[in-house]
Amino acid sequence: MSERKLSSTNFYNQSFLEEKCALSELLYLLSKRWMTEVLFSIEEGNTRFTSLKEDLEHISDHILADRLKILEQHELINKYYLPGNPPRTEYDLTKKGEELSGLLDTLCNFAETKCHFNFSASKTL
Repeated sequence: MSERKLSSTNFYNQSFLEEKCALSELLYLLSKRWMTEVLFSIEEGNTRFTSLKEDLEHISDHILADRLKILEQHELINKYYLPGNPPRTEYDLTKKGEELSGLLDTLCNFAETKCHFNFSASKTL
């Protein structure tokens, strides 16, 4: 995936919004496809790449690796290298990741009970 051009109007608009409120930056991060699903899957106990792939069956290896990297960069998950034959890598939520996941769960519940979006209608527009 290509990064946004630093001279684009889109980049300037996003920068402006991020300066106005940190929530804009968080929403931009979380709006990336599969981001919240990866976070929730780790919270549910899928700590290895292969178990995440099985849980999120339609995600590509490339996207999963990218989302894990971004979540780690933002200190929402920890990555552990475990010795052995073969060596393993596991992931878990940080305290910040657990707090965010709880907030997102509240938003999910709100969306499911209070918002009545008709996504199938919006796809035809």
